[in-house]
Amino acid sequence: MRTAASLGLASAQDVFRLRRGAQRAASALGLDHQDQVRLATALSELGRERLGCGASTVSFRSESGERPTLVVTLEWTGGTEPAPATLQLVSRLVVIAYEQHGTRGRVTIRQPLPPNRLTVTAMDECLARALGQAGPTTEADFLRAQTRDLIATLEETRAQREELLRLNKELEETNQGVLALYSELTKELETTNTGVLALHSELDDKSRQIREASEAKTRFWTNISHELRAPINSVVALARLLLDPGSEPVSREQRQQITLIEASGQTVLSLVGDLLDVVKAESGLLDVRRAPVDLRLLVSQLSATFEGTYGDKGVPLVTPELKELPTVITDEKLLTQVLRNLMSNACKFTDEGEVRLDVDVVDVSEDRSAPSLRVTITDTGVGIPAAELGRVFEEFYQVRGPHQSGHAGTGLGLPYARTLTELLGGTLTLSSTPGAGTRVEVCVPVHEPDGPGQETGGGAP
Repeated sequence: MRTAASLGLASAQDVFRLRRGAQRAASALGLDHQDQVRLATALSELGRERLGCGASTVSFRSESGERPTLVVTLEWTGGTEPAPATLQLVSRLVVIAYEQHGTRGRVTIRQPLPPNRLTVTAMDECLARALGQAGPTTEADFLRAQTRDLIATLEETRAQREELLRLNKELEETNQGVLALYSELTKELETTNTGVLALHSELDDKSRQIREASEAKTRFWTNISHELRAPINSVVALARLLLDPGSEPVSREQRQQITLIEASGQTVLSLVGDLLDVVKAESGLLDVRRAPVDLRLLVSQLSATFEGTYGDKGVPLVTPELKELPTVITDEKLLTQVLRNLMSNACKFTDEGEVRLDVDVVDVSEDRSAPSLRVTITDTGVGIPAAELGRVFEEFYQVRGPHQSGHAGTGLGLPYARTLTELLGGTLTLSSTPGAGTRVEVCVPVHEPDGPGQETGGGAP
């Protein structure tokens, strides 16, 4: 095994030289004072313990690698094994490895060195020079050197203690600053919380006012709708009575005027009915009554109604094959009202092309627990400008333009259709291109045809 320098241990003077040589070697390789003292003390304790145990040799060498290392090996032949107390004391100072084979023994100390750019050869040369220097040869010299080391260690310890006291003082000052900052932040947080509570209180008050205003609006529209129905019904009834064949004859001009009165009354009555239905839907007064619905019959009735109303426009109404439509469970009345409003808009604003109604049952529900009925109404009418798409679901709002000429309305059709769709637990989406037409898709959950019908009050299933 390669060795940079070695010392024999035969007397107390050799132990003195070993201690001083080890300290000089550690200093030459860059170890700080405390590590120098630890290494020197560990070797002197081992050397003193091994005196009189046969031939003992201490060798020094260096190793390179990720971190350079000083390796010191104490070997002996004969004598007893080192006392456990000595090994325990040395292991508290440095890292050791102890081996004993019969009368031969070895203790290896591996002391990590500070990073440096020296080669192994250069470090070994430093070791050889440091260990070759003369050292104390008497016990008195050794004790004086040991005393100097102790004094230096005490001074270093005192300096570290003073540094520790300084750091503790800085830490206390920092803690005081942190406490002051914490106190300030706590006060600011309390102030913020007070503001938040005040804001919550104000929001609660505003919400109450909005709720009361909504309830007042609902009561107003409900009352005004009921109040309007009675005189309008009277006007319609009287007009029909005048037109009845059993009534006194009237002139042709009078009949035309009475017919106009009756038609206008019917229009107003229908608008009042729509308004009342919207109010009921918004206030949750409409009940969802589910029962088996024959989609073939529903589509057939819608087709007959709109072909009779808009057939003279020459725009065909395309519907699916009736034999392919199943029976589903949903609220037939509400579903019919939704589709009637949507198809009325499609037929009203389409003068060329076609109006198409597509119906199918698909599995698009999020929980996959029930299928959904998807109804798509597509037309080739005037379409809706992109800037207006966000407002067509506002109550009483109508897209202005030449297409409105001759098409009376209240702007309740789409809002009412969407409200009823949501009441059924579904969604209504609309897309449109001006001059190309509009597409509206209604998707509502349905139940298996053999499932029991049920009634729920004004909400999603």
